[in-house]
Amino acid sequence: MGDTIACGARTLDLSRPRIMGVLNVTPDSFSDGGQLYRDGRVDTDALLTRAEQMLVEGADILDVGGESTRPGAAAVSEAEELDRVVTAVEALARHCDTIISVDTSTPSVMRASARCGAGILNDVRGFQRPQALQAAADTGLALCVMHMQGEPDTMQTAPTYSDVVQDIAEFLSLRLADVTDAGINLDRVIIDPGFGFGKTAEQNFELLARLEILCNRGQPVLVGLSRKSMISSVLDRPPELRMFASVALALMAVERGARIVRVHDVAATFDALSMWQTTRHALSQSQPL
Repeated sequence: MGDTIACGARTLDLSRPRIMGVLNVTPDSFSDGGQLYRDGRVDTDALLTRAEQMLVEGADILDVGGESTRPGAAAVSEAEELDRVVTAVEALARHCDTIISVDTSTPSVMRASARCGAGILNDVRGFQRPQALQAAADTGLALCVMHMQGEPDTMQTAPTYSDVVQDIAEFLSLRLADVTDAGINLDRVIIDPGFGFGKTAEQNFELLARLEILCNRGQPVLVGLSRKSMISSVLDRPPELRMFASVALALMAVERGARIVRVHDVAATFDALSMWQTTRHALSQSQPL
């Protein structure tokens, strides 16, 4: 695969790691629920303020979610998700010159988001809902296909694997075959191993330790490690105090080949990746002894 992905009207350059900023327009997401969605509606002023701050801090992509997928999350009606996401994407497309990603598994939301200016469809269910893959194909947008064992309300009930990395690799290979069968070129497809989605803390850390295996399979890899509960299995920290650990995990993922990191704390992540990138460049320019 090349170093660029067409994302609607924009192109994403993956010759260096990119930062995806999280914008959840929900009342109940595990870390930022209720911050951008108040009194039963999207707070567009707060949304745009947060978005503009993230772009100034170094975000390359803004990821909008209208349905919480935290463990045990309640389902949201299609109409409610549509209203939340369309309101947010329309506002962002008018005011922000950047790639907009939409975190959804709902075909109607995919189609509506594409019409409003989204560039990436990011589906935690791997486009497995009925008609989801066809909707994604029809939009022509870039896709992020994620692995999840189970559903959000059940995924953390004793997840088991024969080999967590190989099982995820096999799942993603099957999904990529389905994507190809749907007429979608793999040069617009990103994969996500789904940290925290149907995986114990131990399985998450093993997955991170061996992430290079997935990163060497030809598709760009996105990871979402920011503020995840795997951190609390090591450090007794609530979500809002997991920034330093989140940045460390993002850096480890990039070291192993991840090309996109989905984060809440953009500025800190940008600083860390800038140091990593500068060091890599210095190494490439050094003369052998």
